Amino acid sequence: MTAALNLAKRAAELGEVPVGAVLVHDEQIIGEGFNQPITLNDPTAHAEICALRDACQRLQNYRLPQDATLYVTLEPCTQCVGALIHGRVSRVIYAADEPRAGSLVSARQLLSDGFYNHKFTFVGGLLAEESGALLKSFFKSRRG
Repeated sequence: MTAALNLAKRAAELGEVPVGAVLVHDEQIIGEGFNQPITLNDPTAHAEICALRDACQRLQNYRLPQDATLYVTLEPCTQCVGALIHGRVSRVIYAADEPRAGSLVSARQLLSDGFYNHKFTFVGGLLAEESGALLKSFFKSRRG
């Protein structure tokens, strides 16, 4: 999660919402990303999507290896949960809850419907205080 937080700081330096993500398999980072929708002029360029794209390019496969874990500094949104399902992520560990758009436990619980052909396990709260402080500081500076 520390690597994801460092990526989130890079996003903030670019004026992007500070969210970072890393994909790990066999204790190795296989993909990484941070929020870049403004920089890339791409509304889909969330940290999770960028990490998925990076991993899939490195691996030359549109699906991730079994037991791939995503570490992300903020609870994934609907778009990202869908992409994580299609990429076959096994586990998601996130830092802070996202009360407005979080789609695992907060605003929606997409995986509880039983509709999808793939599910992943997830847990939140790892380094939540650090991630939350980074987000609060970012938005406070934008308002001030």
